Amino acid sequence: MSDKPSRSSTPPHSRPPSFGDRVVAAGFIAGWSLVPRLPERMTAAAFRKLADRVWRRRGRSVRRLESNLARVTGLPVTSPELRELSRMGMRSYFRYFHEVFRLPSMPKEEIVARCHVTGEHHITEAVASGRGVVLALPHMGNWDLAGAWLIARGQPFTTVAERLRPESLYRRYTAFREGLGMEVLPLTGGEGSVYGALVQRVRRGGVVCLPAERDLTASGVEVEFFGARTKVPAGPPLLAVQTGAVLLPAALWFEGEDWGIKIYEEIRVPQEGTRQEKITAVAQSLVSVFEKGIAEHPQDWHMLQRLWLDDPESGQVETS
Repeated sequence: MSDKPSRSSTPPHSRPPSFGDRVVAAGFIAGWSLVPRLPERMTAAAFRKLADRVWRRRGRSVRRLESNLARVTGLPVTSPELRELSRMGMRSYFRYFHEVFRLPSMPKEEIVARCHVTGEHHITEAVASGRGVVLALPHMGNWDLAGAWLIARGQPFTTVAERLRPESLYRRYTAFREGLGMEVLPLTGGEGSVYGALVQRVRRGGVVCLPAERDLTASGVEVEFFGARTKVPAGPPLLAVQTGAVLLPAALWFEGEDWGIKIYEEIRVPQEGTRQEKITAVAQSLVSVFEKGIAEHPQDWHMLQRLWLDDPESGQVETS
């Protein structure tokens, strides 16, 4: 699944879907229908084989993943070590989708038992304080599984979803997440302001979970990330600055057959500075924490899109 937004002035959900969009949607619908009915060992092996096949072809997404991982690790883009890391990354990426198809049928008790969590007290203490919580996540591990864990622990939350094409896929993905217990707001095409709705949730003491290391809007905050400039979503730092919500970074990864989750301590809003200076400082502190989690588990960082401002648009990886 790509989270690359359309640059057209026409809303993505109002344009006719392409043949490729319809094929992807059909594949997802079939996945949710068929995968849970088949032996897990067999379907997991099939997804690994598919991941390896995509990796061997080394198409644009794989080349972009390798370019991004080279930034994170410092490995040369032509090195065997980086190539092996990208293979692990593609397996991790496809494992996410395999688990998404099986997640609706997974018992809550199993999810809780297999999630190895550090720092859960940061969430519970913040909720108890009544300040509201913003959980900020990079695209790591299985974020839907982490959401299911949070619901299973008795904590409802609100999230925002990109408006996928075709509309049938967006509706199916939203139904999947709502079926797990999440409140899902559309990034675009909804009624009213999505940011205003998030402000309401945290001011009422609720929890909001948002992806936070890749900007999808054109109004992102510029920061330094792994030594180069990029833009990140303004939402999480802005919510912390404007509402006083507790901003908690998190990292997610696969731990054997199970899952690892680390909730870091609160990102504090500076006392001094203008509103914009505070937002920028909070955003920079946030991605500095993300750097730690991604560097520890680079194979589980699913960033197959252009991220840094000095990256070429084409997705080609330099080999000289």
